[in-house]
Amino acid sequence: MNKQIIYTNEAPAAIGPYSQAVRTGNLLFVSGQIPLDAASGQLVTGTIAEETHQVMKNIQAILIAAGLSFEHIVKTSIFIKDMNNFGAINEVYAGYFSSNFPARETVEVARLPKDVRVEISVIASGE
Repeated sequence: MNKQIIYTNEAPAAIGPYSQAVRTGNLLFVSGQIPLDAASGQLVTGTIAEETHQVMKNIQAILIAAGLSFEHIVKTSIFIKDMNNFGAINEVYAGYFSSNFPARETVEVARLPKDVRVEISVIASGE
């Protein structure tokens, strides 16, 4: 198996024993991103929309480092602490895609790393 680790300073460094993303063949697996600011290392707190924008910016930075864009995403997984935030998260999320939305699941969870309210991971295809 050919495995390439993708890393960029434009997204937060991993906070555990994992990579920002791994490419194998034409697929890119982006680890779950939380609303951490890459420059400061601090959590972005505010509205759930602001936090979701930061998550999407982190994903975008990793995609760019891999030579891809949101149009290459085929699958997303969204983990949220409170399903009441689904509408606001969904509105921000939708703004990053122009058409042909990826497959997706959204799951409410009891707790996320650093007690954030949203985490999103993606799978992209470079084909």
